[in-house]
Amino acid sequence: MVNKYEHIWRFTVVVVVACCRWKVVVGQQQPRQASAIWVMGDSLVDNGNNNFLRSVARSDYYPYGCDYYRGPTGRFSNGRTFSDILGDWLGVPAPPPFSDPRTAGNRILGGVNYASAAGGILDQSGQHYGDRYPLNQQILNFETTLGQLRTMMSPANLTQFLLNSIVVMVFGSNDYINNYLLPTLYPTRNLYTPEAFANLLLSRYARQVHTLYSLGLRKFFLPGVGPLGCIPNQLATGQAPPGRCVDSVNQMLGPFNEGLKRLVGQFNGGSHPGAMFVYGNTYGVFGDILNNPARYGFTVRDRACCGVGRNLGQITCLPLATPCFIRDQYVFWDAFHPSQAANAVLAQRAYSGSTTDSFPINVQQLAQIKL
Repeated sequence: MVNKYEHIWRFTVVVVVACCRWKVVVGQQQPRQASAIWVMGDSLVDNGNNNFLRSVARSDYYPYGCDYYRGPTGRFSNGRTFSDILGDWLGVPAPPPFSDPRTAGNRILGGVNYASAAGGILDQSGQHYGDRYPLNQQILNFETTLGQLRTMMSPANLTQFLLNSIVVMVFGSNDYINNYLLPTLYPTRNLYTPEAFANLLLSRYARQVHTLYSLGLRKFFLPGVGPLGCIPNQLATGQAPPGRCVDSVNQMLGPFNEGLKRLVGQFNGGSHPGAMFVYGNTYGVFGDILNNPARYGFTVRDRACCGVGRNLGQITCLPLATPCFIRDQYVFWDAFHPSQAANAVLAQRAYSGSTTDSFPINVQQLAQIKL
């Protein structure tokens, strides 16, 4: 099986003193395999968009980013996110956040990050956190970027540029955590069975993926939702026995993940000619990490590195909190999000894993396809 440290061999790792005692800087040394990366999703891949929004869902403070060379940037991790590390493998620097006023001109030529903490497939998901970019708005934001690119490239060059770029879409978690699983704030749990709710999400998702296709994008990586019943926030509810996940929550996710995989098969079956869609088995890969933590160098899988309360998951990581010391041994950074070390495993498996990890091909093979 893949060792947690295999992803490091092509990178230069520098250890420096920081506010959190140590920091790992990963230097990118991969050949460029895509013209750009367009990142859409939620806090799992947000790299600073919510810093510019009136939102409670922010992470622009220490100890977030304590292992990132720029400190707290709005990433919901101690260091790099899944999309950051996947970009390393693809040889493409992390694209800037759309909300940053400096994201214009040459800065958009490697792609843009539109992801927004608390954002979901449904517009209302996460609304109790304040402003955020749900999927619909992220599509509109991409159209804004596309308008800027049209002033910088000829139509033929722009078409080729989009053909050789990859869109990474990480959605679904907030539609469950910050919608379906909060029946006192949202009515969806009372209106839909898990199967019906999954179908609602998938129909909206499919429509917006088609919109991106119509705008010229052709390479899509669509990971499913991970085992949310195993995150510290859900363990802190006390609904599961010690050492177990909240099975009822995990079971809710099956219809969505299975449906997304089928949707990818349908997209590749001829409904979107000239495009390639890849399903990422986040649930399976993360489940492997949790079931075999020692294989990946982890020793703590049932509580956060930074947080408050039971499993350090009742309240997420607060400003100036003291996180755990050996953070690469923790699967979870805070109540909701993986650590940088876990993100590294997820990214490596997405990039070069087997068809069990990514279907029908992996992201490395996706990048190699000539369209």
